[in-house]
Amino acid sequence: MPRIPGLSELLAQLQAQTEALAQLPRTMTDLNSAVRELISAVGVASETIASAQRTAERLEDLVEELEEPVRALKPGLERVATVLDDPVIDTVPETLRSIHDDLMPLIASLRQAQSRVGTVTGMLRRRGRADGEAGYDDEPPAP
Repeated sequence: MPRIPGLSELLAQLQAQTEALAQLPRTMTDLNSAVRELISAVGVASETIASAQRTAERLEDLVEELEEPVRALKPGLERVATVLDDPVIDTVPETLRSIHDDLMPLIASLRQAQSRVGTVTGMLRRRGRADGEAGYDDEPPAP
C-alpha cells in the first residue's frame, strides 16, 4: 500500500501530543505539590526572619543599655592596664612569698610568747587566790 507523504509523521506527532496530554494531570499534580512545598518554605522563612528581627531588636536594646556603663569603665580600665604593664607587678608574687616566709615564723613566735604569758598570768592568779589575796577577781581574764 502506498504511503501518503507526511501522514506517518503527522500521526507520530499526534501520538506524542496525546501522550503528553495524558501526562498533563500527573505533571499538574506534581507542580501543585511543589508549589505547596514552596509556600510552606516561604512561611517558615518568614517566621525565621521575624524571629531574627525580634532577636536583633532585643540585642540592640541590650547594647544600648550596656553601652554607657561600658564606656564609663574605659578610663579606669586604661589606668589598670597602665599599672599592670609596670615591670614592678612581675615582682609582686616573689615579694609576697618573701614576706610570708619572713613574717610567719615571727607571728608563730609571738603567739607562743603570748600563750606563755597567759599561762604565767593564770598561774599567778591562782597562786594569789590560794594565798588569800584579793583584787584578782575584778580583772578580766587573760586572752
